[in-house]
Amino acid sequence: MDDPSRLAHRFPPAVKLELSGWELFWAELELVDGADRGVLAALRAAAEARVRASHTVEKLAEHPTAAAVRRLFRQAGCDPTRYRPSSEALLRRVLKGEARPAIHPFVDVNNCLSIELVVPACVVDAAKARPPFVLRAGRDGESMLSMRGSFDLAGKPLLADPEGPFGTPISDSERVKVTAATRQAWLVAYLPAGVVAAACAREALVALLAEAPVARIVATAGGE
Repeated sequence: MDDPSRLAHRFPPAVKLELSGWELFWAELELVDGADRGVLAALRAAAEARVRASHTVEKLAEHPTAAAVRRLFRQAGCDPTRYRPSSEALLRRVLKGEARPAIHPFVDVNNCLSIELVVPACVVDAAKARPPFVLRAGRDGESMLSMRGSFDLAGKPLLADPEGPFGTPISDSERVKVTAATRQAWLVAYLPAGVVAAACAREALVALLAEAPVARIVATAGGE
């Protein structure tokens, strides 16, 4: 595993954007020692209550941000009604009243950010991904071991490092997932440019961590 002191020198990761219309927001996060994990349940409940008060399943696809993300999926060659953006899939479950279990502090905060901004977002173990990265469309025959098993990447927006694809705004990768041993992570939010600004994503993340101070923001990047 990488020496934690070296991780700061890799952040922000160099990213080449081969897909137009996207803006990536990055945050380097570190777990807070002795943080009360009980606050995460309250955070999830509060975030769910906020989105249930402002969205419905029937109108979700018409939300300006959700619609913009869908357009970017189609632009890359992916049907968003067949392969839903992770934010939309998560929001649909929340709006249907499904309970979200605790997973990991990084993941829980990430998911709250995703549903509040209506954008796909994920966290990766900072020691497992290897910059430089590229945001591009998946190629024919390309696949990734995702949380759902083997996942066909053809025509889907994805992030890749020199070892290959490690994440999509649909499903996360097993290769870079956070575990119980993960103390430092990179959060990435896939933003539709001109619709959700990186500054807005940072403000929302700061607010969530003020509600549940289980991690601290080491640095952020995006929007330059």
